[in-house]
Amino acid sequence: MSDVILVLGASGQIGIELTKELRILYGNKNVIASDIRKGDQKMMASGPFEIIDATDKETILAIIKKYNVTQVYLLAAMLSATAEQHPQKAWDLNITSLLNVLDLAKDKYIKQIYWPSSIAVFGPKTPKENTPQNTIMQPSTVYGISKVAGEFWCNYYHEKFGVDVRSLRYPGIISWKSKPGGGTTDYAVDIFFNAMEKGFYQCFLSENTRLPMMYMNDAVKATIQLMQTDKENVKNRTSYNLAAISFTPKEIALEIKKHIKDFKISYQPDFRQQIADTWPESIDDSEARADWNWKHNFDLTSMTRDILKNLKINNLKISL
Repeated sequence: MSDVILVLGASGQIGIELTKELRILYGNKNVIASDIRKGDQKMMASGPFEIIDATDKETILAIIKKYNVTQVYLLAAMLSATAEQHPQKAWDLNITSLLNVLDLAKDKYIKQIYWPSSIAVFGPKTPKENTPQNTIMQPSTVYGISKVAGEFWCNYYHEKFGVDVRSLRYPGIISWKSKPGGGTTDYAVDIFFNAMEKGFYQCFLSENTRLPMMYMNDAVKATIQLMQTDKENVKNRTSYNLAAISFTPKEIALEIKKHIKDFKISYQPDFRQQIADTWPESIDDSEARADWNWKHNFDLTSMTRDILKNLKINNLKISL
């Protein structure tokens, strides 16, 4: 029997592209997309879609039974910048949704879970360069706190109940296909749209703020690769460090100027600067590379070229 996958939070930045790739791999009818509201036309037309509140355990169970779901990808979450504005709601969504699916796996309704963590688990006392897999985690944001707690809940359910839950600590994810979702690294998405539409961008981080980043293509590839690897290769049940590239707003602006010569950028740091200042500059993901052969494909140059090419081809139909 082939796997049947439920994606909770399929309309988010990662969910849109991950759902599309999963449907290519597993077949449209075997990947049930879901979110708290309807998805875009392509997602709705290409396969099953259900309206689900990720904190509603009974509805999730009903959908699992309806489709004979074997895997759940739990992507529903409130991200860093937005969570600081709504801390209680963020905690409720981020933790309740995870405990829901962990319980369903414990009770044998599903076989496998994917749940993303983040570099937000780290804090101001964490080593900033080549941040190790196992290190000080003292996050200063609600989002980061929820992700640290979530990592240890994942490990607990694996150790105590044998739940096959897998996780990656995503760096900033960059995509041209969807709107930013309220994250501190979203400048690296905004900047491309503004460069193409206006030739100018006002950045909410300072020019030399270096952060770990990753092109969406690599993030989707890593996620599916981790879920498809043999169980014995998954030696980490909190969450794997994941890395590709690190750069500053100034460096990405210079890369864009190679293609759009008149592009200009200014800097007006806001509250997100304080969040970024607590995060690493680069990540050591050697355990992921050793355990399940992770390799990234895109660097800053190839990513910039690919994004601008696609925005031009699609004539900026994606609106911010």
